[in-house]
Amino acid sequence: MSRRRWLHTTARAGAVALAAPWSMQRLGATPSGTTAIDYAPVLPGRGLQFPADFGAHPAFRTEWWYVTGWLHPRELAADPSGQDIGVQVTFFRSRTTHPPDNPSRFAPTQLVLAHAALALPRRGRLLHDQALARAGSGGVVVRSGETDVHLPRWRFWREADDRYHTTIEAREFSLGLRFTPAGPPIAQGDRGYSRKGPRPEQASHYYSRPQLAVDGSIDVDSGIGSRPGPRRRIEVTGRAWMDHEWSSEILDRDAAGWDWIGLNLDDGSALMAFRIRALDGHTIWSHARVIDAASVRGPARATTANSDDGRAESPTPTFEVLRVWQSAASGARYPVAMRVTVGTRTFELQPLFDDQELDARASSGTIYWEGAVRVLERGQPVGRGYLELTGYWQRMRL
Repeated sequence: MSRRRWLHTTARAGAVALAAPWSMQRLGATPSGTTAIDYAPVLPGRGLQFPADFGAHPAFRTEWWYVTGWLHPRELAADPSGQDIGVQVTFFRSRTTHPPDNPSRFAPTQLVLAHAALALPRRGRLLHDQALARAGSGGVVVRSGETDVHLPRWRFWREADDRYHTTIEAREFSLGLRFTPAGPPIAQGDRGYSRKGPRPEQASHYYSRPQLAVDGSIDVDSGIGSRPGPRRRIEVTGRAWMDHEWSSEILDRDAAGWDWIGLNLDDGSALMAFRIRALDGHTIWSHARVIDAASVRGPARATTANSDDGRAESPTPTFEVLRVWQSAASGARYPVAMRVTVGTRTFELQPLFDDQELDARASSGTIYWEGAVRVLERGQPVGRGYLELTGYWQRMRL
């Protein structure tokens, strides 16, 4: 069976669990022929404990390990105007509505999905790929107690030295990257309890690893250079952001999707901010976290996440659209340039290029915009990061 046909077949096998109507997902009802599942609730006061929380939490409905960053070819390291490249790697775990006591090894009680993308300005489009399979099938692992999740030819894991690694063999490119944290995990929200809506259960357990130092290589055809040609290896350095988040219910009944940013600022600080948007466009819920450079570095070898409440700002952010780009492929209109105000600071986000739309219908069933952005403050460059825009093609369903 070809890989394309395998992916299509596997995606259809998980379609009932991934595409259930929103009312069913929210209320815990299930499609005909399946059994109601009691997903573990996200509760305040739990806190985060490591190394256990580096790994998977299979009792919860949805989980992801998410890395975005900017890469720079080593051969151009001395040239500040050299070619920048955006990178995204995301692994998802989804607990389905199939009963966990089903004895069949073919029962898709847990699904593992992955997305990977390279944003290449000289191409003016994303190179991206996706994968989906049942946990427990050949070559598919999602480990509890430590970060280690992989599909055939795709893997993301953490070593004992606290460095993360990923190897991806996609259709148009491959990645072999290492991510070195600047400090311990940063707990988002209240010690890792991150509200996403007006009801307490609309929340996730959530921590971030900003200012990751990146090194490694990418393999892609030489179209990213001066001439097209065969695939070649490019050694890269860079800076990245990682999120790990798990939940059983996030979005409000009236939510369409979210806008999210993770920004690594040049002074060593970082900013996370998001808003949950309603169908009519107004903000249902929003939150921001400014993390100063000392908090990013934190103490070495922390066993709990660094919350540093005395040094971290948590003001309410505002998002202002500066420019909209419409996808010729999907017809969706995305606010690819935005102004985000957090407390007394205002940041302008400008995309590396406009067409950073990712069509993930063969895995997670949606189309969204996931883009590398430059960060300006008072007209001056102050950092780089990623902007994620969901729910602009269709209402987002987890």
